[in-house]
Amino acid sequence: MSKAPHLRERVAFDRPTLSPDGYGGQVSGWSDGAESHECRAELIYLRGGEAVEAARLAGRSVYKVRVRHCAQAREITADWRMRDLRRGAEYNVREVDTITDRAWIFLVVESGVAV
Repeated sequence: MSKAPHLRERVAFDRPTLSPDGYGGQVSGWSDGAESHECRAELIYLRGGEAVEAARLAGRSVYKVRVRHCAQAREITADWRMRDLRRGAEYNVREVDTITDRAWIFLVVESGVAV
C-alpha cells in the first residue's frame, strides 16, 4: 500500500481570457475573474534531465504537481496557469496527465517564463 501524499500547498488554476486588442483582434491574457479551480496540492521539485537543467540555468523552476482527480481539475489544459496562494508565485502549466492514475492528476509547471 502506498503512502498518501502530503497535500500541503494551496494552489489556484486560472483559465486564459480573451479581450479585444483595439485593432479588431483578440489578445489572450489573465483577468481577476479567470480563477477556475482552487485546491490542495503536492509540489515535487524535478531533478535531472537535460531540459530541466537547462531551465535551471536560465533561472526557471520546474515542478511536478499532484492534485486530486475531480471534474474541475480535469478541465485544466496546458495553456492555463497555476498560482501558489501561499507564496504568490505563478507557474505556466506545461503538461497535464489525467490518465496515469485514477485518483490523481499530475501536472508539470514552470516558473519564470512568459505564456
